[in-house]
Amino acid sequence: MARTEPCVCKQNGTANGSLCKREYKESFEEAPLYIPVLTYLGYGILILFGYLRDFMRRWRLEQCHMAEEREEQKDFVPLYQDFENFYTRNIYMRIRDTFNRPICSVPGPQFDLMERVTDDYNWTYRHTGKVIKDVINMGSYNYLGFAENNDESLSTVMNVLKRYGAGVCSTRHEMGQMDKLQELENLVAEFLKVETAMVCSMGFATNSTSIPALVGKGCLNLSDELNHTSLILGARLSGATIRVFHHNNMENLEKLLRDAVVSGQPRTHRAWKKILIVVEGIYSMEGSIVRLPEIIAIKKKYKAYLYLDEAHSIGAVGPTGQGVVEYFGVNPADVDVLMGTFTKSFGAMGGYIAGKRDLVDYLRNHSHSAFYAAPMSASIAEQIIRVTKCIMGYDGTLSGKQRVKQLAENTRYFRQKLQALNLITYGNEDSPVVPVLMYMPSKVGAFARHMLKKKIGVVIVGFPATPIAEARVRFCISAAHTKDMLDKVCYFILIADTFFFVVL
Repeated sequence: MARTEPCVCKQNGTANGSLCKREYKESFEEAPLYIPVLTYLGYGILILFGYLRDFMRRWRLEQCHMAEEREEQKDFVPLYQDFENFYTRNIYMRIRDTFNRPICSVPGPQFDLMERVTDDYNWTYRHTGKVIKDVINMGSYNYLGFAENNDESLSTVMNVLKRYGAGVCSTRHEMGQMDKLQELENLVAEFLKVETAMVCSMGFATNSTSIPALVGKGCLNLSDELNHTSLILGARLSGATIRVFHHNNMENLEKLLRDAVVSGQPRTHRAWKKILIVVEGIYSMEGSIVRLPEIIAIKKKYKAYLYLDEAHSIGAVGPTGQGVVEYFGVNPADVDVLMGTFTKSFGAMGGYIAGKRDLVDYLRNHSHSAFYAAPMSASIAEQIIRVTKCIMGYDGTLSGKQRVKQLAENTRYFRQKLQALNLITYGNEDSPVVPVLMYMPSKVGAFARHMLKKKIGVVIVGFPATPIAEARVRFCISAAHTKDMLDKVCYFILIADTFFFVVL
């Protein structure tokens, strides 16, 4: 269901500027009844044929024997649950060719794709040696278009690579500390308007190793039901009690907080050592934006801590690309732990933790990714520095601000075009992550193949990353996309949707 409501943030008793008084427009439209009926019917048919194929495999009637367990492995303990195995070999394999497609160029607004074919029903592939040129890239997280190979832009990165080499060969606590990393951390802190920051070499590990350093046994982790796997893994590794609240549902979150404060820990009823609320800025499968001002108000009311993952929102939203904190106009100091990654808007790799100096200094010595892992190379750090300076205007140009503005325009333009086509889309109107619901398993695979024939690369997402009946295609908008590219994509979406509606 689509909903539109004001999202007002207050600081020190007064509204914090016009940015905070924005309308909160998100859409989670429900499909007509016949669509879920047909979706479940499609899965029922696939499952029925799956059992038939398993029967044929057992009696050696199948031509392809790739799904059969090798004789020497039959006494091993199963690594996966039975249904997961069944789903992989009988449903996922039918559309596996639409996943993990190898590219052989920079993932800019267009890329080159290596052609591959299969001779055993998607179990293995062989490359033909041909390259599919100039495919419109609608799947990469290249929000600001900094995934580029412009010699002039990358000259500083090349110079740093020549000087420092490609690797570090040590941890930062031994011989891996570099001036480039310190320069990057100072710049990130300045960009985010916080006291200090630390960078890690992997975005996923930034979450999964930092959360266990912050909470443990006797602590409570309140997690949004749509949080990323890295946040979920970090919560599980921490040993803290985990309770999940409904997505962006402030009433449910406040109820859990109230119960936690009143009742305390199970059995002993002692007060929780810490209560940590964990949310994302933009949710990557739904395109939804966190209701940050309301969450801040609730966490202050109950004296909890807030961990904000801005992996998809930093650089992508806000007038100057500073993420959902700037988007809502809230004070960065009101977010206890600011986390983000450099793999999306910055065209690089790694992640950061930012906030108060005491917090960051503690994590430098207790987070495994900071203490044990090798840091990012100097050339990667230079790429992030280059992009951050461009966004902040420190390079003497308006290119960064223009990219942020162009991304916002492209996002709204593309979402409006999809709405005009009467497609069911999820998420916030300002989110560059645009999921379009396809539902039926046969439809998502056919759609991805059809679009590739038209030289459009898309990402389809299904179970277990989404609920089994909510398969979707996820478009990621970039500032580097032109209107002609977006118009072409919408045109072929219309043709594909009309054709598959009639056929499927």
